[in-house]
Amino acid sequence: MEKEIITRTIKALKINHFEVYYAENKEEAKEIFFKEIFEKIRPATVSWGDSMTMKATGVLDEIANNPECILIRTFQEGYSRAQKTYWRRQALHADLFLTGTNALTRQGQLVNIDMVGNRVAGLTFGPEHVALFIGTNKIVENIEQAMERVRTVAAPLNAIRHTNLHTPCQKTKTCMNCQSADRICNTWTITEKSFPRKRVKIILINESLGL
Repeated sequence: MEKEIITRTIKALKINHFEVYYAENKEEAKEIFFKEIFEKIRPATVSWGDSMTMKATGVLDEIANNPECILIRTFQEGYSRAQKTYWRRQALHADLFLTGTNALTRQGQLVNIDMVGNRVAGLTFGPEHVALFIGTNKIVENIEQAMERVRTVAAPLNAIRHTNLHTPCQKTKTCMNCQSADRICNTWTITEKSFPRKRVKIILINESLGL
């Protein structure tokens, strides 16, 4: 990703009231997260929405080993549907919510799609603070390109990695606007600005990460 595009995107995000940090790689992103975000907030509870980029940084493992912080686990192996739903609701009360984004426009807008809605719910309302880990590969020109990226890259690849689901895009590798009971494209969100100001903190990582 060209440095000029990254710089413009960071400037746009700041204008849109996001708190923004830049990291050259996922290791630096982890350091920034704990020094600039976690230590300043000192959250008693943390939870997350599914994000391969966030998981790649290793922050969850370190938080799980912190005796001063409770990690609300919404993806525990063996959970029933009722248990998952219960803990996903509890996650919306967390002091800090971690996730990523499906796409980021050069105008500083976040574009996401969700199956259940717990990830975008945490981003938009509930947790006092939100931290997003975003690879520069997620940057696109505008909302139209963001939605196209979701339909042709993020959503199909996400469906493919969930082998328990059965959707047409797992075979076609592009959105078919399906009627499948396993459809993962149910709720779109476009986050234009952070409200309150700096509630949403973004670590932009100069690597190709996530889907």
